[in-house]
Amino acid sequence: MMSFGQAAEWLCGEVRGLLLNKAPLSKSLLLVPSALSLLLTLLLPHCQKLFAYDLHAVKNDFQVWRLICGRIVCLDLKDTFCSSLLIYNFRIFERRYGSRKFASFLLGSWVLSALFDLILVEAVQYLVGVTVANNLPSGFLAPVFALFVPFYRSIPRVQVAHILGPLSITNKTLIYILGLQLFTSGSHIWIVAISGLIAGMCYDREVFQVHQVLRIPGSVAQFFSWALGPVFSSSEPTSEARVGMGATVDIQRQQRMEQLDRQLMLSQFAHVRRQRQQQGGMINWNRLFPPLRQRRNINYQDGPRSEQRASPPLEVSEEQVARLMEMGFSRGDALEALRASNNDLNVATNFLLQH
Repeated sequence: MMSFGQAAEWLCGEVRGLLLNKAPLSKSLLLVPSALSLLLTLLLPHCQKLFAYDLHAVKNDFQVWRLICGRIVCLDLKDTFCSSLLIYNFRIFERRYGSRKFASFLLGSWVLSALFDLILVEAVQYLVGVTVANNLPSGFLAPVFALFVPFYRSIPRVQVAHILGPLSITNKTLIYILGLQLFTSGSHIWIVAISGLIAGMCYDREVFQVHQVLRIPGSVAQFFSWALGPVFSSSEPTSEARVGMGATVDIQRQQRMEQLDRQLMLSQFAHVRRQRQQQGGMINWNRLFPPLRQRRNINYQDGPRSEQRASPPLEVSEEQVARLMEMGFSRGDALEALRASNNDLNVATNFLLQH
């Protein structure tokens, strides 16, 4: 068994590894567009016009290249920040489905949303008489909104807290709030958002078999995995045990952290037990539970009449006693800790490990 210090260092490494492990595409989407956005905003503002998403120029001047350049890099730092946070939270899909399928979904929704952008712009101009073709926000926004479709359909809700009666906070609430923040960040971003949601539904529902047409070929996926994999991939700790992928980011992190907590607890217990063996004594229960010991001494001084007036000892669960004994504690120590902690196994374990 590793020492307590080694286990602590391992825990820190695992926490860092939880961030973007097994998600190289998500890592690249966080780093590359964000770096380009900062570069264009802070250092090269005169080049921003080349990355403007102007459908008016696409339709009238045949500048088709704007459908690519204008839909990759965000020219607004608020949009860059919000979309990066959403991509970070949506990396669960790359871990669950693999990088190739995740990239195929992003490609399909990116292409389909461009078509829906043109349709919605023409519909708004025809129905309302407002021209919005040259005011659409730039950036990789439509696929981010498209990811809300599988997020809504396949990620279960885990209730966290109740507010205002029937209203409750779940593990998905903050993600929806972040998406709402991005949705309201501009006057015409709602067109890109609706296009992305429609594209995500079409790809997720396999409408017209678009998932078969708009997908990454295996040879292309292998090439990029060979060329860019060493750059954007994160190393996985070799000493960890395999943990089943949870349904949400929170569940994954909770599963991993529970496993690490168990490892730390056992390491800390071994450390404390060695100290106890070197000292050659039992646990200092007077330091642990001084009120309990004081009451017991008073009862002994009062004699049998005080013992008759005292309340009966708290019944201790034998199952919890057995679990503490499996960890190496004696039966007497386990009984004392459980009685003093009111049968709370976690509190009793902490008492036994720390003293």
